Amino acid sequence: MLSQESLQQIDREIAKYPPDQKQSAVMSALRIAQVEMGWLAKETIEFVAGYLDMPAIAAYEVASFYNMYDLQPVGRHKITVCTNLPCALSGGVHAADYVKQKLGIDFNETTPDGKFTLKEGECMGACGDAPVMLVNNHHMCSWMTTEKIDQLLADLEDK
Repeated sequence: MLSQESLQQIDREIAKYPPDQKQSAVMSALRIAQVEMGWLAKETIEFVAGYLDMPAIAAYEVASFYNMYDLQPVGRHKITVCTNLPCALSGGVHAADYVKQKLGIDFNETTPDGKFTLKEGECMGACGDAPVMLVNNHHMCSWMTTEKIDQLLADLEDK
């Protein structure tokens, strides 16, 4: 189900733990699988669980608990906007509303062309940089004014 390269990456994560605790690599393995597959289908989670010799439900519990895992297809660019209190007080809600207006979608929706999915996120640990956004779970964007949001969306549109 996963490429040889992804399996090798998972094996490197497994090697960080005692041999009888392969399941400790579940978060990394799910991330690696999601990067390759784009999201975590039930079959993908079951495959990862089997590879780690753990019950599928245990892997699903991890995948469904953390919002960095996508259990449904998402657009090519997933934008997560922090709206927790510190960000909300510093413009996070306004930034989220602006992105919604620009993309014509709400939280948990994807643009018709499949380019963008918008998510509401929990605290990202960058309260002093608010409002913040996370692009594809890997790229943190800070102090997101409407001008910076316009630039971000234009940059992502070309990718």
